[in-house]
Amino acid sequence: MTKVTQLKKPIKLPVGLRIIRRLFPLLEKISLHFAVLFFYRIFFTPMRYKTPVMELDAEKTAEKFSINSNGSKIQYYQWGDPLKPYVLVVHGWAGRATQFRKFIPVFTDGGFRIIGMDGPAHGKSSGKRATLVDFSDAIKNLATVKGVPLAIIAHSFGGGASLHSIVNGFPVKKLINIATPTIGDRIIESYLTVIGGSPSVGKGFKQFVRVKYGKPFEEFTTLELIKRVPDDFKLMIVHDKDDKDVELIHVEELVKVFPAARLNITSGLGHYRILKDDLVILSCLAFVKGN
Repeated sequence: MTKVTQLKKPIKLPVGLRIIRRLFPLLEKISLHFAVLFFYRIFFTPMRYKTPVMELDAEKTAEKFSINSNGSKIQYYQWGDPLKPYVLVVHGWAGRATQFRKFIPVFTDGGFRIIGMDGPAHGKSSGKRATLVDFSDAIKNLATVKGVPLAIIAHSFGGGASLHSIVNGFPVKKLINIATPTIGDRIIESYLTVIGGSPSVGKGFKQFVRVKYGKPFEEFTTLELIKRVPDDFKLMIVHDKDDKDVELIHVEELVKVFPAARLNITSGLGHYRILKDDLVILSCLAFVKGN
């Protein structure tokens, strides 16, 4: 458990999303088919936000390199002694590698280096749209240049992408998922809530995904992927019970499927500030070290 702190006020929606939220219900009434297609486009198109000054400072201290992955140029960052084993950090949807800036001094002082990436269509990487598979491939392609990390620390959507890479051949034995959603229907519902969409759009979206990718949407979720991990796989889940973006039920359902997971349930940190909490970061370091 970590300290209780006051939650920040909710972030105001970007202008683009507010416009979509006003017009999307009208589009549904005109054509459910086109509403589903538009929702599919929205679902895989991340917003790009301005990088805070403190993250820019962290970016300046990094060794930068890029790798081409699925037609996109992916920007990677490395901090620390290049001779030390590395831990990969994977941000969430609409995030950036430098959101893990507080982890950098703790892990580099603790005997590791940190490598992070701006996922496809995120940060300084190229592209306009991305899927979980695109993220997963960008994770796996890193091994061609830097080898396999000792562990992965992932936030939100990044946790599902990291798990997908592991069950598809990326031989990482330790994963820390921070505030990661697991339940497919709730993930879709959260998007629909933001844009004012109905359950009919969600149903149509799932049918569209099944036809386009040949698999049901649920097969790409953490709740299903966790069933395919290797026997020696170790998972730690860090989640805040006051997280309004990803509620605690996502953890509760995952633990039913994978009871071996180590839990660190915090309070008062929400979905984003959990990445800046000293006790959370130290618990991650201890897990990576094997304690």
